[in-house]
Amino acid sequence: MTDKPAASPADPSRAKGRIKYAARRRMLGRILDRRLAAIDTGLCLPGALPARGIYRILVIRPNHRLGNTVLVTPLLKELETLYPGAAIDIVSAGHAGDLLLSSRFQMHRVFSFHHRIARHLPSSIKLLREMRKSTYDLAIDACSGSNSGRLLLGLSNARYKLAFAHDENTPGPLSAYEDNCPEHMALRSVHLLRMAYARAIEKPWPMLDLDLSPEEERDGARALKSIVDTIEGHADDGPVVGVFANATGAKCYPESWWAAFVSKLQKQRPQIRIVDVLAEHGNSQLPGDMAPYFSRHLRRMASVLGAMDAFISADCGVMHLAVAAGVPTLGLFSQDNMQKYAPYGGVNDAMQTRKDTLDMEAFEAAMAWIDQALEHTGKQRRIR
Repeated sequence: MTDKPAASPADPSRAKGRIKYAARRRMLGRILDRRLAAIDTGLCLPGALPARGIYRILVIRPNHRLGNTVLVTPLLKELETLYPGAAIDIVSAGHAGDLLLSSRFQMHRVFSFHHRIARHLPSSIKLLREMRKSTYDLAIDACSGSNSGRLLLGLSNARYKLAFAHDENTPGPLSAYEDNCPEHMALRSVHLLRMAYARAIEKPWPMLDLDLSPEEERDGARALKSIVDTIEGHADDGPVVGVFANATGAKCYPESWWAAFVSKLQKQRPQIRIVDVLAEHGNSQLPGDMAPYFSRHLRRMASVLGAMDAFISADCGVMHLAVAAGVPTLGLFSQDNMQKYAPYGGVNDAMQTRKDTLDMEAFEAAMAWIDQALEHTGKQRRIR
């Protein structure tokens, strides 16, 4: 029995199949574009959102990533301020939304879709039906450029629907939402809401905020004390700095970079107690014998981070979690996305660095920030 000859790259049947596949993709793309553009016709215009009469709100952010979930909290904070008597539902994905947001005082329900919807169609359809049974006064697509978010907005039953225009480059009444819109991903949806609101709003941007309870803060402080008590050779009252040495893909700094950074930090600031915050894989990526902390419970982790004096991390979800927990945070960026994702507000800061090697200029800038952050934290605790 002889083997069949392998199809050559020039096989006419394969080429024909690729052409058909590309044609189907183009046709589906055109159908999707028409559907998304049609949703724009029913969107709330700038200045048309009433200041009263909004009691049931739906926020749509169907993304499973930790950072993207945390980045929606400024919008939730703004809604809680503008409509303090309203109940809020949110469409999320994965587990992060339910774990982090369900305990907020005004949160009514979190619709958590599986992050791989196509593989879990029955449960996804059930959730979609439940969402469509609810009627809302306001529904917001919290992320421009998300086709899934825009389609869910179109399917929602809401009197007012709020989103950026599907085609941001096409002139029209919705293009005013782009005027002076901040680049930061946490603030774009807040700007959208403020532009739609019927009254002028002149106040600082809301911060990332998990709204930790006093009990969570006390538990986090107790847990952190137990963790740092295992560090030998340090004064019991030395400031605590958390370090998270992980990130995804190209944003991740090599272990050699962190080894050089931590070694210099320990030599120049020997009074600092460093906590090695472990990634989900549970393995330390820092040199030496530092106090480790590991948790898969996101609010518990946030409570412990919030009890620290300062926190340093590469651009990742845990960086945003630390900011939302209230600890002064320095974000390290090696990619060209700092304007979109940098920690903001208070003494939070970000710096662009090389990741192939630790240069002294970057290290000295980080040391200056640490000193500023520790001074700020000390003042805040003396006030309390």
